[in-house]
Formats: sequence, structure tokens, C-alpha cells
Amino acid sequence: MSLASMLLWTASLAPAAPPPLVLQGPGGDHSSLEAVTEEQARAVERGLQWLADRQEPNGCWIADVGFKLNEDYSVTGRQKGHLGVTALAGMAFLAGGHLPGRGKYGALVEKTLDYVLSCVSEDGYIFANGSRMYDHAFATLFLAEICGMTHREDVQRALQKAVDFIVRSQNKEGGWRYEPYARESDMSIVVCQVIAMRAARNIGIRVPKTTVDLAARYVVDSAVTQEQQGRNPYYGNDPGTFCYQRERSSRTSFPLTAAGVTALHGLGIYSDDLIKKGLNYLASEQDRFDNAETSRKGHYYFWYGHYYGVQAMYTAGSPYWEPYFENLRGVLLRMQSRDGSWPNSVGPGPAFGTAVAVLILEIPYRFLPIFQR
Repeated sequence: MSLASMLLWTASLAPAAPPPLVLQGPGGDHSSLEAVTEEQARAVERGLQWLADRQEPNGCWIADVGFKLNEDYSVTGRQKGHLGVTALAGMAFLAGGHLPGRGKYGALVEKTLDYVLSCVSEDGYIFANGSRMYDHAFATLFLAEICGMTHREDVQRALQKAVDFIVRSQNKEGGWRYEPYARESDMSIVVCQVIAMRAARNIGIRVPKTTVDLAARYVVDSAVTQEQQGRNPYYGNDPGTFCYQRERSSRTSFPLTAAGVTALHGLGIYSDDLIKKGLNYLASEQDRFDNAETSRKGHYYFWYGHYYGVQAMYTAGSPYWEPYFENLRGVLLRMQSRDGSWPNSVGPGPAFGTAVAVLILEIPYRFLPIFQR
């Protein structure tokens, strides 16, 4: 089967309507949640409360704005309204069943939406306080999930502009980089744009097939195959891993492999040997990744790796999903602080770690359309 024939995003395919969802609270029947535990549900509620207590009056969350620099985080704006963190925090509330103006945190979600909409530029770039394409993608994904749940026309218009910007800024390689219209690409940025476009396409937003095909080729070309193993012994490229950049001398890692597999899923490719090898690699490396000193301190690599790893495993289902999530859930429950937050030792800060941790724990709730199989 050719790569093109495996792509689900064709003009002739209409997005499938999500199934009805019913969420039971602690003490209720969790069969529809795939065995959400009482401790897990309490951790989610504590995390959401911590986030709610720290939302700014204008709807954003404060964090250090910056970007990855090797294994460090270069801060360009200390303690400012952080667009990407705000979008992730907003999705954490959506994933808990809270909609704009509805539910316990309805007013909070409404303010979050107002903030994100205020950051949409005329050309469609969603931007604030020195943010980058990471943040644009997370904000676009947030708008897509809101649009899919509420069908608001103002959100749909902003979402289409944001997706059009992603399409225009794709480079000749088929990918994206930290800044719009960059000539180079990297997997950490590509996966963000792919998932945002996939969520938008699922609710009827226009996404050109040529954009999808180019992105798919970039991701496939970033995978390490048996023939390419050992070309870069410094990074130990194992078959099934994915490179940071398409060049074979680029590094591979657990987070990048999680991103590669999730990107392929987002592009509509589910039954490919690259995916199976990638999933096997993630399963075999999970314990080592979780036990790394940086992971225990909530380094952004840890959150980034599991944000995409949990999506990859959930989409794949058995036999990958259950052991992966059970182990990760235990790690996250042990990491949660007494005040309900999660650490982020290197990165934007605890609002980022808490938003991602809550999102991960909420995936079995299946409220967010992008987290549905």
C-alpha cells in the first residue's frame, strides 16, 4: 500500500462525528473511562484547581517564555503571559469536561478562549510576548477543540486563519521550525503543526492534501531504518527511532520518537512498519526514560516525551496502551506536589508541567476529540 493511499485526509472524506461521552465522577462507574482510578481522578481535580487559582484576570497563565537550547531552556521573557502554556491549560479543562460558559470552570474556559482569540493576528499567526510556532500550534489545537465542541462561528473563522498560516509557512522540506517561514525543519515543531491541522481537519476546516503529503514525507524520511543504523554512533540511532532533523547525523531520543509516531498517526498513517518499531522502542525505553534524573525533576523533555508518547500508545491500543499508561500514571501520581501542581525544573515552569500532567491523566476520559480513537 502506498503512502498516499494510507492518508486519511482526502477531500472526499468527511470527518467522523465523535461518539457521545459520559463522564462519571469519583465513586461512579468508570467502565467508559477505561478504569480511571480514584487516585487519578483526585489528582486531576487537584491539578485543575491549582491551575484555576493561577489564571490571570485576562485569561492567560504566567510562565517563562523561551525556547529549547540543547538541554537547557533559554528565557526570552520572564514571567509573562505564555500563549502555549495558556492553550495547554485550557485544553486540560476541556479534557476534564468543562466548556466555555458551562460547568464548574466554564467562566475560566471562556476567559482562556478570549485571551487566545485576542492573540490571533490579521495574517492568522497566533502570537504573544515573543512566542513561537510551538505556541501557535498549541493555540490552534485549542481553538480546534473548542470549535468542535461548541461550533462557534467566531472560533471557526479564527481557526481557519490559523490553519492557513500553518499551511503557508510550511517549507520545501515539508516541515516547520521555531519561527514561521524557516528553511529548516525539526520533528518537535512538525508534530505540533500536524496535530493542530488534524484536529482542525476533523471538524471540517480546509487543509490542502499537498500540505499533508509533504509533511508525511518529511516524517517518514526522519525515521531510522535498519539500513541506516549506526550512521551516527554518537547518538546511537536505533531502528524505530526518529531524528530531530531529517539529516541522518541528527540525534534521536524517546521524545522525538514519540513525536514521530504521533505525527504519523496524525497524518492518517496507522499500519506502517515504522510505527510498530517506534512503539516497540518507546515500550522498551519507558522505564529508563522515567528514571532519568532530569525526568524525575520534570524537565521539559519528560513532559514533551510523554505528551506525545501517551497519544501514540493510546491510538495504538493493546498491547501497548495498558502497560504504558499504568506505569506512567504511577510516575505522575508520585510526582504531584502537595499543592496539586507538577514540577517543571527546566522549561516554562510549573503551569506547563501541571497542564501537561493533567492532560495525560485525562486522556482516558475521552472528552477531547483529538484524544479519541
